[in-house]
Order: sequence, then structure tokens, then C-alpha cells
Amino acid sequence: MPEAALSPEPMVELPGFDALEKVLDELAPAASAREIWAALGQTGLIEQVYRHGSPGAGVIPARLARVLAAVDARFPVGTTLSVCVQLATVLPLLAGDDGRPAQTLRRALGGAAIVGLAATDVGSGSDLTALETEVALGEREIVLHGTKRWITNAVTADEFLVLARHRSGRHFTNFTWVLVPAGTPGVSVRAADSDLFHGSGVGDVTFDDVRLERSCVVGRPGRGLASFARHIATERLAGALWALALCRRTLEHTLRGLSVRSHQQGTLWDLDSVRQRFAACLVDLRQLDALARELSGRIASRFDTSAAALLKAAVGTTVDRVLAECAQLQGAEGFTSTGAQRLRAQAAIFGIGGGTTEVVRSAVADDAVVVLAELDPSDWPCTAG
Repeated sequence: MPEAALSPEPMVELPGFDALEKVLDELAPAASAREIWAALGQTGLIEQVYRHGSPGAGVIPARLARVLAAVDARFPVGTTLSVCVQLATVLPLLAGDDGRPAQTLRRALGGAAIVGLAATDVGSGSDLTALETEVALGEREIVLHGTKRWITNAVTADEFLVLARHRSGRHFTNFTWVLVPAGTPGVSVRAADSDLFHGSGVGDVTFDDVRLERSCVVGRPGRGLASFARHIATERLAGALWALALCRRTLEHTLRGLSVRSHQQGTLWDLDSVRQRFAACLVDLRQLDALARELSGRIASRFDTSAAALLKAAVGTTVDRVLAECAQLQGAEGFTSTGAQRLRAQAAIFGIGGGTTEVVRSAVADDAVVVLAELDPSDWPCTAG
């Protein structure tokens, strides 16, 4: 039976969160991801996304949703991507360690550092057990070698959190996290050949015999994949919350356009065929919203990977259907720089990043018996009257 939500945590526990929109409104529309991150950190808003102000304790879904929606409403998709990956994955992965990782975490929480999550390799993609980036672990020194591809914040990061294998084989205990300062000799970065994610700093990072102190190892060796699997659940929740905000604002924009575009004696919104298509999008979005609200507590408090896979599987298809319809309904306007055609291309990332839709569907199928059991009507709460 699914758990309804997180343990109660009042939104007023940490003062100042209501200043979120004001803080972002004070930035220029063309503000960089670094400027946005700094503004959020300096005002304590990054810290307040997490339970008890600690990234290791998990996110507060309502606050994470509000931050992502506020950034998405004001800045490009790529900028929101930069913020999202750090909030949902990087900072929680850095939590719970002492020494250098703890120092980097404090700087990132304060908005003074951007950390790039370097997990996917050039060839292996989502198959992390096949990655080829290697780290040789010595008693005092470690040596890192490999290339990471399509890394968010690659060209802007102060440090990289790198997933590497410390021994051969596909066993999940063969992988370790390493924290690498971007200016370390042997580190080189190349911006990605794409204009779709302006502000994200996405690119490839090569580590050519990079030598580091042993203190740059994050967590215990061999715990890399286990910790990543735990926190990828939060990243998938964040993706769903962001997708809801993005689809909602796109539908609002589309509705405004349909309501003012003339057609015969009225507007396009008066056409029943148009209203039917738009209503289908509303139904899709409400279904995704309901699923996110039901599962957010399980994901945020228990890092429930099964619930996260179910939610992620719904996100990719919902976003594509909604934005495809909006792109068609917007007509020629959809091809402008802010139209739904370009946005649809960018939003394809919801079906790819963090695990493709097909991959997470396979995970859902693995839990078919459990999912069906949770749909048993006898589990519904009984209320009088």
C-alpha cells in the first residue's frame, strides 16, 4: 500500500522561502545559471529545499517543485536543467561525507560552487555498469582516466563529481565517486554540439591521467552505484515536478493564443475540435500531477526506486503528447524562438535523461505484481458518509 506523503514538515520552518520569486525577479532575464545558483544559495533557498536543511535527509517535494517552477517560468530550459541536476542529485550525493566533499557541499549550498555530475560515459550511456572511466586507488593518491559525455554544467563547473570504476567487471560494487576540481591538470572540457540547452553548460569532459589526493574519493569505495541508484529516484521526482511546471505554462500560453486568434465570427477556442484536443492535454497533465502527488512522499523519504521508475515512465510520454499538441495548436507561432516546436525538441530530454522511457518501463514491468496489488480497491481509505 503506497505511503501518502512525507512526515509533516511545515513550510514556515525555515524562514525566507517566500522570498523565492522576489529573489529571481531581481535577476536579469538573461542571467546565467551561475548567477541564478548564487542568488538561490546566498539567500538560503538551496538549503531550504531539503528536510531539516540537509541534502542527505531528502528533498521537500513542495519546495523543490516551487523552485523548479519559478526558475522555469523566468529562464531558459537549459538554465533550469543546470539547477535541477544539482538540487536533485549532486548535493545529496555529496552529503554524509567529511573532508573535501563536505567543504564542496557547503560551498554549493551557499551558491558559491557549481558541481557537474559526470556519470555517463561516451559509449555506455544509461548502462552505468559498462562505463570505462577508471580510477586507480592508491593509499595517498588516485589516478583518473576516461571521458564523460553530455554532462550538465560541464563548461561551467568548478568541480566534477565523477563516477568511475576501480576494478573491472559489471558488479555494482566495482564503482566509486571521485570529486575532481575542474582546473586539475589533465581535465579538459568541450561544449556539446547543440543549441537546444542554452545555459546548461552541457558538454563532454575528458580526464587524462588526472592525479588527485585520496581525500577526493567520495564515500566508501564500491558504494558508487548504490548511492547513485538511491538518489536517481530523487532526480526522477525532480524531473516530474519540472515537467508539470513546463507543461502547465505551455498550455496556459497556448490557451491565451487560441482565445485571441480570430476564426470566422469568433476565435479558435470556440472550435469544439480544438477544445477537445486541448482538454485531452489537461487530462494527461492532471493524471501526471496525481501520480506525482501520490508517489512524491515515497520517493523523497524512502528513496523508493520503484515508485520513481513508475513516475519517470509517465513523464516522458505525457510531456511529448502535451507539447506535440501545443505545437500544432500554436500554428506558425510554434516555430518562434519561444514556441512549442523548439520547446518540444528540448523537452525530449524528459524521455532520455535519467534513464530512457523504455528502460524505466522495464523496471516497472519487473514490479508488475506489486503495482497491480497497489491498485486493489480494498486499499482505498474508508470514510464515513
